Amino acid sequence: MARIAVIGAGMGAMAAAARLAVAGHRVVVYERTPAYGGALGRFERDGFAFDTGPGLLPLPAVWRDLFVKTGREPLESCVELVQVDPSSRHVFADGTEVSLPNASRAGVVAALDAALGAGAGQRWGDFLVRARETWDRTRRPLLEEPLWPNWRVLAEREPYPAVPHKRLLRTRRAGTLAEIGARELRDPRLAALLESHALAYGLDPRAAPANAAVLPYMEYAFGTWYVRGGGLRELARAVYERCLARRVEFRFGTEVTGIVEKDGRVVGVESAEGALEEAGFVVSGVAPDVLDRLRGGSPARGVDEVPAQRGGASRLTVLLALRGGRPEGTVHRTTVHAADREAELDRLFGAAPGTSARPTVTVLRPDDPALVPDADHEAVTLSATVPALSGGQDRAATEVFGRLAEQLIDAAERAVPGLRDRLLWHEVRTPAEVAADTGVADGAIPVPAFAGAAGRLLHPANATRTEGLFTVGGWSHPGGGLPHAGMSGALVAGLVVEGPEFRGSQ
Repeated sequence: MARIAVIGAGMGAMAAAARLAVAGHRVVVYERTPAYGGALGRFERDGFAFDTGPGLLPLPAVWRDLFVKTGREPLESCVELVQVDPSSRHVFADGTEVSLPNASRAGVVAALDAALGAGAGQRWGDFLVRARETWDRTRRPLLEEPLWPNWRVLAEREPYPAVPHKRLLRTRRAGTLAEIGARELRDPRLAALLESHALAYGLDPRAAPANAAVLPYMEYAFGTWYVRGGGLRELARAVYERCLARRVEFRFGTEVTGIVEKDGRVVGVESAEGALEEAGFVVSGVAPDVLDRLRGGSPARGVDEVPAQRGGASRLTVLLALRGGRPEGTVHRTTVHAADREAELDRLFGAAPGTSARPTVTVLRPDDPALVPDADHEAVTLSATVPALSGGQDRAATEVFGRLAEQLIDAAERAVPGLRDRLLWHEVRTPAEVAADTGVADGAIPVPAFAGAAGRLLHPANATRTEGLFTVGGWSHPGGGLPHAGMSGALVAGLVVEGPEFRGSQ
């Protein structure tokens, strides 16, 4: 069996490493930082602990499959995976509030009717039916299979179904999520609910294709999950330990500075110390710019392939240490919607992004004793989508993010009454920290792959034009998000083990 070099210890890279080791390969993971997990980091201070990346897990079946395929010990034996219920609470601009049950279409419909008025739930329920049809059409090509060689078919077709228009006696197809909100949901609060799913991934709903409707569908169909006992960082720990159990070797603090090729095939990697590490395959879990640099400036993709995505939105996170315990019955996740939707979107995605408009804020209040020093304290995480860095983070940018963090705390008062009075201290994590954790220079966070939009939201195939070189993680197919990272590891392992004829998981 081959020796395989994996560059990076992010979630997708570790998923690939575990699967390849089970297949009998000798796998060595080279990680430039002292830690594994990539975006799934942890911040600790004074007995408080916080996830610094995603705080909730959609579609846990991807990670359950990894543990089934790499050993006899299932995921639930390694972490305490719990379903969050209610799934979320929403505080809208007009003061309306609604709590939505987890993985229950009927319950969501009833809750929306009660909170927003008769008919609101039915319109959302009808939308979820169309979103399910979209999911059924795109699940395999955009999540479970290697990117099609004829990927332009995916780029040209919008799989979200057309909706009959009673007055015009014809069907009309929405092209974007914003159009779904305006034409089909017909309530600014329902539109805000829909668009918040896209915004959480750094997508502008005015430009995101309609098939991004699968984002809320995944949540309502498969539930939202949390890892009790320390947060999603514990999922990263479990995957790392599964790698160790399968004899994957990790070299932390070891930066790969070059990928060595000979006659069009990889033969190894070079470390910062100048040593050549031979390898029959190289799996790269780094950003596109870094990969090109490791290849001496030569692009890993051909002109007829999907180009690598670069740039995008990032995330601002504020970690709050509060005096006073978490009240009984507190909802795990609350979304406080922005008062001015258009101003917020212009701030994020306009020609000259600014910070004057208050953002949509996600408030996470986990019921987890492992995160606090004792029962008389609470750990709360606030997050909002922000533009990625432009030319690094200077003093002015730091001040801007500091002011924006104060806006997040102000908005969170609507979800956590008396928040300011309970605040012991807070920690602000900007796109600069995202960049440090992930190695992406501007701190941008990759989005999942979507069809349509002329291929703008597809990601490059996992195989490259160099024989033996593969890419894994959020910047390659099937894109960003924890389920997609896990699937990228499965796809790369399948391509290495079975070759180009591999057609995806069964």
